[in-house]
Amino acid sequence: MLKILKYSFFDLIRSRWSIIYFLFYFVSGMVLLYLSNDVSKAIVSLMNITFILTPLIGTIFGVMNFYNSREFVELLLAQPIPRKRIFLGMYLGIGLSLSLSLFLGMALPFVFYGIFGSSAIGSLATLLLTGIFLTFIFTGISFYIALVNENRLKGFGMAILVWLFLSFVYDGLFLLLLLLLQEYPIENLAIGMSLLNPIDLSRILIMLRLDVSALMGYTGAVFHRFFGNGTGMLISLLALSVWTIVPVWFILKKSHKKDF
Repeated sequence: MLKILKYSFFDLIRSRWSIIYFLFYFVSGMVLLYLSNDVSKAIVSLMNITFILTPLIGTIFGVMNFYNSREFVELLLAQPIPRKRIFLGMYLGIGLSLSLSLFLGMALPFVFYGIFGSSAIGSLATLLLTGIFLTFIFTGISFYIALVNENRLKGFGMAILVWLFLSFVYDGLFLLLLLLLQEYPIENLAIGMSLLNPIDLSRILIMLRLDVSALMGYTGAVFHRFFGNGTGMLISLLALSVWTIVPVWFILKKSHKKDF
């Protein structure tokens, strides 16, 4: 598994898309710090970019890497290697390579700016952590979709639809439901629905860390009121961990039954 992970990792980290991904976050961080001249404001602005772009990149790379590596996978399956090691190694290679580009691209501008002397270093660490979580979550979801669907066009389309739903449509439906049920006590419903979307969870986690009540939104305010900063952050991290583990479990389960 480690050899497959190493191959997938170095194959992706050397690609021009990984370099472009790194440069995008690096340039964005430098520009935001230069324009705002405030670390906390730059982190909030970068958060809005991260929670849209990071899931999209994880989705695209997860699908494309699986379909482009299909012959390589078939060759490995002909060897006496357990299937779970092959697919787990490929998944971890994709996730780690994207996470490294994300981490370096985001962290270096703040390091050059002198983040270690700022009180916002915890907020930056939380943003990096949530970005890595989202990378592994959406890479896992898209990897599983590609594993299930033989047709590349169908698999790619389904993966993009999942990203669109969780990034945009889910929040619209959530707000509509809140408006329809505004006369009822819906705090528990709001908490439950926010746990079903990793992007909302990541946003809540950052907001709790920054303690920016005006930007929290309804679900963030409910989390803060019911759990407080410490407990709310712990619950968010546990929920993100579950979101990371579940797609991997489905990948391993499907890989045993998949006929190549």
